[in-house]
Amino acid sequence: MMLLLLTHPVSVQAQTALSATAVCGLIVFSFLPRWSWVQQLFLALGSTVLLRYLYWRLSSTLPPVSDVAGFSFGCIVLAAEMFCAFIMAISLLINVDPLRRKSLPREDDAKLPTVDVLIPSYNEDESILAMTICAAKGMDYPSEKLKVWLLDDGGTDQKCADKDPVKAAAAYRRRLSLQGLCRELGATYLTRARNEHAKAGNLNNGLVHSTGEVVVVFDADHAPFRRFLRETVGYFSQDPKLFLVQTPHVFLNPDPIERNLRTFERMPSENEMFYGVTQCGLDKWNGSFFCGSAALLRRAALASAGGFSGITITEDCETALALHSQGWTSIYVDKPLIAGLQPETFSSFIGQRSRWCQGMFQIFLLKNPMRLAGLKPIQRIAYLSSMAFWFFPIPRCVFMIAPLLHIFFDIKIFVSSLDETLAYTLSYMSVNMLMQSYVYGHVRWPLMSELYEYVQGVFLIKALGSVALSPRKPTFNVTSKGVSLEHDHLSDLAWPFVAIFLFLIVATGTAAWRYVNEPGVAGTMQVVGIWSCFNLIVAGVALGVVAERRQAERNPRLAISRTGLLTLGDEEVRVRINYVSASDCGVASLGPQNLPSNVDEAATGWLTVIPAHGGAPHGQVAVRCTKASGAGLELVFDDLRPQNYQTVAELMYGDTEAISRFLSRRHKPIGLLRGSLQFAIWGITEPFRALVLAFRKRPDLRSAESPATSEGMGASGTPASAQTIPSAGEINEASWLAAIAELSGVPIRGGFANANSDAGPFMQGAE
Repeated sequence: MMLLLLTHPVSVQAQTALSATAVCGLIVFSFLPRWSWVQQLFLALGSTVLLRYLYWRLSSTLPPVSDVAGFSFGCIVLAAEMFCAFIMAISLLINVDPLRRKSLPREDDAKLPTVDVLIPSYNEDESILAMTICAAKGMDYPSEKLKVWLLDDGGTDQKCADKDPVKAAAAYRRRLSLQGLCRELGATYLTRARNEHAKAGNLNNGLVHSTGEVVVVFDADHAPFRRFLRETVGYFSQDPKLFLVQTPHVFLNPDPIERNLRTFERMPSENEMFYGVTQCGLDKWNGSFFCGSAALLRRAALASAGGFSGITITEDCETALALHSQGWTSIYVDKPLIAGLQPETFSSFIGQRSRWCQGMFQIFLLKNPMRLAGLKPIQRIAYLSSMAFWFFPIPRCVFMIAPLLHIFFDIKIFVSSLDETLAYTLSYMSVNMLMQSYVYGHVRWPLMSELYEYVQGVFLIKALGSVALSPRKPTFNVTSKGVSLEHDHLSDLAWPFVAIFLFLIVATGTAAWRYVNEPGVAGTMQVVGIWSCFNLIVAGVALGVVAERRQAERNPRLAISRTGLLTLGDEEVRVRINYVSASDCGVASLGPQNLPSNVDEAATGWLTVIPAHGGAPHGQVAVRCTKASGAGLELVFDDLRPQNYQTVAELMYGDTEAISRFLSRRHKPIGLLRGSLQFAIWGITEPFRALVLAFRKRPDLRSAESPATSEGMGASGTPASAQTIPSAGEINEASWLAAIAELSGVPIRGGFANANSDAGPFMQGAE
């Protein structure tokens, strides 16, 4: 019956009526409660329209074979449409009924497993590492069963023996400094001989030296909230074959698209579609996979697979695939339990996504899930869905070029009347958007997927090509974080988007001119002209994405509701702390009590934090007032030392519900009509903003100085390169002790220590 319905020929008028009825039915279903039978009817009705469109495209719209150019390009466009339909089909199959797990009861401390927290690091700022270490140390877990490791790949023996003496000295300085930081904070510093196999090799080195039954991985800029382990670790006792408990990644700062379009405060983050829907859908089929951070893994499972896999540059998904194929299981806990940072600049964003794209393509080529033994059929489909998604640059490119072929070269890529095109294509597009809104509308605004895919696809085409030519060639590149943008400016990567936008203006104008002036082309030219207009709007919004807005602050704020004791001068009052970042906080009066009187904007004092989980006040941090008003005070943390970071971390990450409240404020569905209108407005206005920035002088980007990357200054204030540093061939204990002493201005006694000792690597007795 379904086959007859999909293939039965009808008139254009009947098809239009059927499509209109289906669209109206989907709109009605979208307002009904999300009962299972409602979801099934919704998807069945929508799928019928989509399949009928695809049958029409396959059977009735290809140009004749005698038209070589038209038939060839027509097949390419059709193949791109089929690929998108395939991705949508398996996406709906995986995500239509995502699994939602209940919270675990609190487990007895005596039954809890031992846990090693591994924090891989490369060139991150020391303040970021301090916050992550303190947050990890502050998790609600028996202290005797919890050990935190800082895995430093920025201070390896290989880097300390770099041929460039300045880089070598910087690596030694980093090594010494992080050794002292870990000693102060009660963490264990660990480095290794060489930077082999990137992050996977670093984590495997951590596995060799640690012993905990469960391994937790946090990226250097992913700090956990206090209840992270209590919400997750208990699942390991329920399933002896469980190898992974993954939690979502939540970011406190906007990505370049959110910042430049000013949507961060009101639109769900791009990654919430993956972490809020897709991972829950994968979890139902035992297909949720390791995402590189915010995850717990069973040591025994990792040992059975030889540790973290490092053949590709996405060691996380590769490791999960290997363990799933061995019969191990995974769980996804859909609760925000960490807060991290994401790339600030568009170039860093593209670099990160290029790595993800190349890594997933590498796995597809080298460890294809459709051929890998041990996986269940639904697991194969789940992994295929995650990998095939990253081919999106190819159809995006096809859909951008396709209308231009007819506008400029009169190549007919499909054959149909205008009425047929509207009857089938318009209904297909409408139903497609309705179905995506039904499944993903609470975590994704309309047309935002098209924007994200377009701005990435321009560069990921090259990334895919490089992997296709040499699957083992791509190398792991660390994503830059902590960059502050001092001025509005046009991104260094903006020129392809400017060129495409200008070309689409010419194409759309040409289509309009031909529609008006050339007889016999009106019908088809109208269709491709509308198609080109849509591409032009997307390209216009993309210009707003690469028109970088100023972002001076490096430390994003988190809204909280905590209590503290503020001491300014001789007065001490209880205050409500409204927000906090790694560098400042805001306080207001608590109840009828007033804030200290006569506070100027240079007053200094102390803030004592009352723990979110109860208990007596503990931990102080020096503060300086920067703004005083009737609403409260803005305080900057003064002279932060390692022990002070413990207080700031408790303030920021002590209340797990703070991050849930942060996300809930952004979960405001905008609707198809309003969302599409907003997108169209951006497409018109953002090119003008980009045009203004194009004529401004390009400012310098000021990024966080890193011990591993900065030139460094000696005791006298002169650049390190101008001072006496031993060459690579002269490295020995005495020469390096002298060089480090000269660079730092600090006397150093003793000599080389075991780089893998609990006391820290390389040197003892550093003052």
